[in-house]
Amino acid sequence: MAHTITLLPGDGIGAEIAEAMIRVVEAAGVDVLWDRQVAGTQALEQTGDVIPPALLDSLRRNRVGIKGPITTPIGKGFTSANVTLRKTLDLYVGLRPTKVIPELRPQYAGVDIVVVRENTEGPTRGWSTRSCRGWWSRSR
Repeated sequence: MAHTITLLPGDGIGAEIAEAMIRVVEAAGVDVLWDRQVAGTQALEQTGDVIPPALLDSLRRNRVGIKGPITTPIGKGFTSANVTLRKTLDLYVGLRPTKVIPELRPQYAGVDIVVVRENTEGPTRGWSTRSCRGWWSRSR
């Protein structure tokens, strides 16, 4: 049975990265039906919105998505497409699992790491930060 996954290739280098990722998934033998969507500048040109409703519907329906880099138009009054996705879908964390490949003879064998990046506070939430005499402050 195929897994349906929302795919946001993104723009710029995102399309290249997405195609390479698809080849890796195919080589692993995973049966995936890709639900391709657009966001950012490309979506703005096609739909008039940086995060089209069809994209949100797809993510909610499929409950899994893979996203490449997305450009947000600068100086046009748009909130970052990435921040909009995080806020709209209430994505609490971004997980970045890494696994040591023993055949590469790493310096530290058997050390697998999962980086947990909290997305609901600070700059990833869409707030700006600035240093003021050694203190960090945040503003909306």
